[in-house]
Amino acid sequence: MNVLELKNVKKTYQTHKAVDDVSFAIPEGKIFGLLGPNGAGKTSLIRIITSITRADEGVVLFNGEPLNSSHPAQIGYMPEERGLYKKMKVGEEIMYLARLKGFSKKEAKQQLEYWLERFDIQDWRNKKVEELSKGMQQKIQFITTVLHQPKLLILDEPFSGLDPINSNLIRDEIYELNKRGTTILFSTHRMEQVEQICENIVLINKGKNVLEGSVADIKEQYKEHIFKLQYQGDLPVGMGEHVTVISEQAGQLTVQLRDVVHANNFLKYLLAHGTIVTGFNEVLPTLNEIFIKKVGGISDE
Repeated sequence: MNVLELKNVKKTYQTHKAVDDVSFAIPEGKIFGLLGPNGAGKTSLIRIITSITRADEGVVLFNGEPLNSSHPAQIGYMPEERGLYKKMKVGEEIMYLARLKGFSKKEAKQQLEYWLERFDIQDWRNKKVEELSKGMQQKIQFITTVLHQPKLLILDEPFSGLDPINSNLIRDEIYELNKRGTTILFSTHRMEQVEQICENIVLINKGKNVLEGSVADIKEQYKEHIFKLQYQGDLPVGMGEHVTVISEQAGQLTVQLRDVVHANNFLKYLLAHGTIVTGFNEVLPTLNEIFIKKVGGISDE
């Protein structure tokens, strides 16, 4: 079952088509990447999904139902621009936002204690948010986004401003929430994070779908038959007409073959000429390389 499904969604602001006939589905229990350069339409799509704005055309389904006023309560959204009350104390803020999400005072207190202990930040309870670093504020924002255990969690650049230790902490929490049944929509321009975290992606550019599918399938689709060879001894003088040498250094060679069929022939050729092969593996393209190929450049948003 799909937690979220968009069908031919369009959104125009004056004469600008922010979202132009976008369709994709997020299966239940997946970690899904919403990718695209600055101005691609990601934020406009998130605003539609969270009911901040409405689509001009198309259908948005949540759990198989047309998006309605009851659904935002089942969604957690952490925007890139954080929205905490800077003058409030950490404990008060978490309590206040938990009550807004429908918790009783007792339930809110339980959530507060659980998350302060889980993140080992009990000492922050009486600190004002404005006294915290950007990274520490990020952790509080994350807590307030997930404490109601949303069915769909939307994270927009969740690692922005975090050091490696806290990035790993938040990443572990994302995995834990996902393991407990929360579907994650992860919006970013950091392709290496997508490769680490996401199972499926959709790439948006200029308001349109450019690419959609599983990360593994997309990388397989865009491979260029590049292989990395580790060897001992000498290489033959010629590599054959179907082999293009990309780079060469002591004991290591990167080549591009005409197609994957030539891989075995290439290995046989090397062995027949006395080269000792110690490693031979195909190099799949990174998502960043695919992104650049499809969009023409990497975003710095």
